[in-house]
Amino acid sequence: MEMITLTIDGVQVSVPKGTTVLEAARQAGVKIPTLCYLKDINAIGSCRICLVDVGARTLMAACTLPATDGMNVNTRTSEVLNARKINLELILSNHDKRCLTCIRSNSCELQTLSNELGVSDLTRYEGSQNHYDLDLSSDSIVRDNNKCIVCRRCVATCANVQQIGVIGAVERGFATAIESPFKLGLGDVPCINCGQCIEACPVGALYEKDDTQKVWDALNNPAKHVVVQTAPSVRVALGEEFGMPIGTRVTGKMATALHRLGFDKVFDTDFSADLTIIEEGHELLGRLKNGGKLPMITSCSPGWVKYCEHFYPEFLDNLSSCKSPQQMMGAMIKSYYAQKNGIDPKDIVSVSVMPCTAKKFEAGREEMADDIDIAITTRELASMIKQAGIDFVSLPDGEFDDILGESTGAGVIFGATGGVMEAALRTVYEVVTGKTLERLEFCQVRGIEGIKEAVVDLDGTQVRVAVANGTGNAKKLLDSIKSGEKEYDFIEIMACPGGCVNGGGQPIVSAQVKAVHDVRVLRASQIYAEDEAKTIRKSHDNPAIKRVYEEFLGEPNGHKAHELLHTHYKARIRYTK
Repeated sequence: MEMITLTIDGVQVSVPKGTTVLEAARQAGVKIPTLCYLKDINAIGSCRICLVDVGARTLMAACTLPATDGMNVNTRTSEVLNARKINLELILSNHDKRCLTCIRSNSCELQTLSNELGVSDLTRYEGSQNHYDLDLSSDSIVRDNNKCIVCRRCVATCANVQQIGVIGAVERGFATAIESPFKLGLGDVPCINCGQCIEACPVGALYEKDDTQKVWDALNNPAKHVVVQTAPSVRVALGEEFGMPIGTRVTGKMATALHRLGFDKVFDTDFSADLTIIEEGHELLGRLKNGGKLPMITSCSPGWVKYCEHFYPEFLDNLSSCKSPQQMMGAMIKSYYAQKNGIDPKDIVSVSVMPCTAKKFEAGREEMADDIDIAITTRELASMIKQAGIDFVSLPDGEFDDILGESTGAGVIFGATGGVMEAALRTVYEVVTGKTLERLEFCQVRGIEGIKEAVVDLDGTQVRVAVANGTGNAKKLLDSIKSGEKEYDFIEIMACPGGCVNGGGQPIVSAQVKAVHDVRVLRASQIYAEDEAKTIRKSHDNPAIKRVYEEFLGEPNGHKAHELLHTHYKARIRYTK
């Protein structure tokens, strides 16, 4: 690898040829502010906040400028600092500055930059402002163009990472705005509700629909029995909302907080993840044995399912008919749990806490609209805990409630890409071979690579599997199957890069932090740590699962199981107006 040497603020640094000045500065321990930049996703230099002086006639954007051998870079001359400040003030001149009531107050990169660059006078460039109506058409996401700074981070994420492209820049000059095709609402285009645009946005221009008031109303209604379930990846992200390090595991504190909020029962979606494995595993074995449609593809990710409905309807028959763990839990709460405790299902309010904005859409799907009443994100739960005045960091560890709170290590790894596949293989191997699986880790399906492949030997039966995370990678995988280039028996697809740990409803992490730390890896590592800490690590060994089948469901994939735990999907048109 060819190396070059340059000097940044008097610090000499050697970097590989092709490195940008911004990246070289980080290696030299020099912080250059950014706004439109998002590592590996958006580097267009449009905000002009990362300007530096390299001795050229004009200041240059560090995020797009290649470092050259012998280059001398100055990042804090008076001219540089003044230019950055002026550019920031110009951005603010056309920005809705109601910061105190903004959902991103204290996690807004524009707000942080204003403090760091010493912006104190917002009247210097005061003038006309564009005004937009809120886009409330989506079931999951609100778009507020009054907050938008046209950085295009959301555009790059949707188009380049997810490869969907339902948002982009329209008009020119001062009138430039981020819109959907034909200026339709997000609910009228093939948006899959994954929320990756929210995670990319540096300000409050995109955020989830807030359903916390609905939860408060239910909790304060004595006539309602309110239960809650929490998804696997929430436990490795929630602590970040309270200043804890990225990936801190807060399972026990989370359970305690939910009890203190007033929920009548606190259940673990890991239980229904185990239930999903039993149903999905037996469905796969049935297809392999009886010549069913292959490859079978997982249906746990509602963003992926909606993507399939819009863009690859020819693969709908390949989708597992299993509901997602969220919906399975909802169905069990309003049937098994209600019956066992003598509660009228109509009096139950079933709440889910998910890392995923698409879960809001899923909860409202007509095919299973009775399963979940309210779906909230990790961020919304954090907001409720703060509103209640609960000192989260100081909470003692609590427990989930029986029976729907009992789970295995296989259930918790659903939160990471490859986790559903690994959990399924742990069960399918033992069901097929009748042997005990000595090594539970299927490392070939772990990791954040976009597409992973493996061949698993089930006592002589070779099962070809693949895992994809992010719909951009799903597209590559499905196209390779359509072309005949690849053949598989079983596929796991998650809509979000890295899986649910990086879902659109997880705590916001700034671009500056993402440039240094891979959030997906940090959170997933703790998902696997919780798996390893579990006494029982295979779904079919969960005693609560066995009890549910004995007492209520009968056999896996049986009539009652299909009635409650399975569903169907439908092709969707691209645009609805």
